[in-house]
Amino acid sequence: MITAVAGTFNILHEGHRALIDRAFSIGDEVYIGITSDAMASASRRMLNSYYIREKAVKDYALTKNKAFRIFSIDDIYGPDKMMDHVDVLVVSEETLKNGEEVVRRAKERGRDMGLSVVGLVKKKDGSKLSSTDIVNGICSRNGDTEAIDIAVGSLNPVKIEAVRSVMERIYGQVRIFAYDALSEVPEQPFGEQTPQGAKNRAKNAIHGHTLSVGIEAGVFEMLDSLYDIQYCAVLDKDGRYTVGTGSGFRYPDRVIELVRGGMTVGDAMKKVYSGDNPGKSQGAIGILSKGLLDRKSLTEQSVLAAMIPRIWSER
Repeated sequence: MITAVAGTFNILHEGHRALIDRAFSIGDEVYIGITSDAMASASRRMLNSYYIREKAVKDYALTKNKAFRIFSIDDIYGPDKMMDHVDVLVVSEETLKNGEEVVRRAKERGRDMGLSVVGLVKKKDGSKLSSTDIVNGICSRNGDTEAIDIAVGSLNPVKIEAVRSVMERIYGQVRIFAYDALSEVPEQPFGEQTPQGAKNRAKNAIHGHTLSVGIEAGVFEMLDSLYDIQYCAVLDKDGRYTVGTGSGFRYPDRVIELVRGGMTVGDAMKKVYSGDNPGKSQGAIGILSKGLLDRKSLTEQSVLAAMIPRIWSER
């Protein structure tokens, strides 16, 4: 039996996991549709890129030890070549009407498709758990409205999700608050401007939160070339900073020439790699490593490094 489940999965939470769990519990193979960036962005203020949402879903699906396929959808029906094989569609109470419409469409195409309805997962206060509440810092991924509160000095979804991922590994459940915090350094930081920019972002986002995280990527002249190094600064309410870096990497000569001439790394990458869009994909590191390392993973390195002094205790 083939089951299917679909959604935006903007931030994979307990409600999404309940849907995926049901699909795997009744199906021998599971199809998972994820809304495309174009479809999802029409109704959301802050959207994680498709590759981030897909990776989160894939990582969870891999724990089920059953066959699955993930594909992009641009409407509620999904691609016919996939949906024509589905025996049961798993939906939530909230998306039941859409599910009934998909079943009707399947019947028109000569397919009998069943529906399996999963009850809504709620926050600890009894209201519905939603990605929107998680994005806004109202609750954690599992609906905890009292989880540790952590600010991020950026509205960049990649930085926000990198912080969320690392802090969940350390604290369990977290609430993330994102602010458009000033770095107070040039748009393209060089050398020591980079850690200063990270510290400034953390300072300008603290707003009484337990922790505040600032992240800044800059270029460094070293080893007779130009390297990218990302810094993360973590500030607490007592005014203590801890700082860490991610792994550095060398830029190609064509990019180096443009950056040394006054262009930002982002603009230089767009000019040299015009067929790719570093701002919307896996970033410069994703392009240069041919997908072996993505921007979120690179950012997580710097966040974890900045948290190391807070993880170990002096003896």
